Amino acid sequence: MTWSSLVLYVVFLGVVAALARPAGAYMANVFSGRRTWPDIVLGPVERAIYRIGGIDEKREMTSGEYGICFLQFSALLAIFIYVILRIQEHLPWFDSAHMTTPMTHSLAANTAVSFSTTTTWQAYGGETTMSYLSQMLALTSGSFLAAAAGLAVGIAFIRGFARERQTGLGNFWFDLVRATLWVLVPIALVGSVFLIWQGVPANLSDYTSATTVEGGSQTIAQGPIAVLEFIKNLGTNGGGFFNVNGAHPFANPTSLTNFVGMLAIAVLPASLTYTFGRMTGRQREGWLLFGVMALFFSAGLLISTLAEQGGNHAITQAANVEESAGGGQPGGNMEGKEVRFGISNSILTSVTTSNGGTGSFNSMHDAYTPIGNGVALANMLLGEIIFGGLGTGLYGMVMMVLLTIFLTGLMVGRTPEYLGKRVTPEEIKRIALYVIVFPIVVLGLGGIAVVTGAGKAGLTLNHGAHGFTETIFGYASATANNGLTMASLNANSNFYNYTMIVAMIAGRIVLALLALSVAGLFAEQGRRKMSLGTLPTASLQFAIVLSGAIAIVGGLSFFGALALGPIIERLLS
Repeated sequence: MTWSSLVLYVVFLGVVAALARPAGAYMANVFSGRRTWPDIVLGPVERAIYRIGGIDEKREMTSGEYGICFLQFSALLAIFIYVILRIQEHLPWFDSAHMTTPMTHSLAANTAVSFSTTTTWQAYGGETTMSYLSQMLALTSGSFLAAAAGLAVGIAFIRGFARERQTGLGNFWFDLVRATLWVLVPIALVGSVFLIWQGVPANLSDYTSATTVEGGSQTIAQGPIAVLEFIKNLGTNGGGFFNVNGAHPFANPTSLTNFVGMLAIAVLPASLTYTFGRMTGRQREGWLLFGVMALFFSAGLLISTLAEQGGNHAITQAANVEESAGGGQPGGNMEGKEVRFGISNSILTSVTTSNGGTGSFNSMHDAYTPIGNGVALANMLLGEIIFGGLGTGLYGMVMMVLLTIFLTGLMVGRTPEYLGKRVTPEEIKRIALYVIVFPIVVLGLGGIAVVTGAGKAGLTLNHGAHGFTETIFGYASATANNGLTMASLNANSNFYNYTMIVAMIAGRIVLALLALSVAGLFAEQGRRKMSLGTLPTASLQFAIVLSGAIAIVGGLSFFGALALGPIIERLLS
């Protein structure tokens, strides 16, 4: 690892840590109904929305009612996006000359579910499939609203641990409106203006035809790019305006835009650990969650950088080319990476997006070394617990905490308690279901894909271990609501469009409903005082045990898949 890489990573994590407290405190105030500086402007807008929608924002909802509202909203959002995509050719700003990918029923359905679950899995090239109106009205609005819904569920989950002897987790519509108006819109507005300043287009101009230096012709896509590009990161969505996403110079022109984009992905999910501590009155537990997340994040940066900086062994052996650093050369595997970003910025993006529930990318993962790609795959297989998506990352990590408490309680005979509340068999049943849903979906659908003709048809360029990795990578990405992809998997087919829908719904809806049910059970309990039989959960010892439990559970679930994919590919290279 070079010194420049180390400095970049330290500065990035330092900025995330520095912003976690003020951002987390702000969100705690927003969702607790306390006064904040935007109230003067946004308060009247909020009240108007409630009047128009006939919403009683003060009515408390049980976990079941909250979950039903979340489910209904997600379904309506998916239907809205689907309708816009299916009729886009009859709406304004549809350029039939350049929209060359047919908007089939399966592709529209896949995209609608994708953007309504913050997965933004893209089985299409944006500039050749989506009209300007679809990009703005369907995909950009979906990115805002789906992100707000996820954040709302995360806040309701926190309330379950903060409240005592209550059945309510808050009001979904109150949390949704506040997440949109108080959190996402102001930050995205500033971020989009920043992107325009850095050179990202925001127009409705026709595509530009140009002649290259070699005399060939080139079509340069235009459009309202800055409108979508910042919220795709802030809302942990990831679906880009272009087929190559953040590798395109119009979407991500400089190292500064890349750095700010990665902060947009990581800061709010990381800040929710402080929000958790603030709302529950247990700040040390909140910082412990942040510390474990940062530990796994740092490990991913280290392993990925060492793998990519060491070069591609297959190229070294086949072409007798030395790619490692030395002799004044930085070295490393630059295949598939943009020169303006280099290895360090590419790795920072890979680790941030694969951890953060955001499928944005600035380099081609198909060209990574097996271990470098294996890190991104392992991050997604852990299931959005390392910062993760808005709301989802926080409750994913807390569910792992509860599982760890139960397991350690069994081993040492301590009372399984968290924040003064007992982890009873009712909670454990739901936690166990939460933990096994992810591997069942990923390995089940991935297994079907690699043994059926329809699944193997998507492997147009790569087979063997690399092809297996592509397939598992896709289903891990869909179930983790991430959207990251290894580009040579041809996923625009009925088989992949429909099976990815199953994965996305399971990863978003099923896990969210299970998390809400656990929060509801905890909200009904009273808080107990700590005793000699209570396991301390705000200590270095527990952080180590939690980290070990995460590694063991992930390893037991997915080591076989990793062994058949990136591990054996590295051993054969």
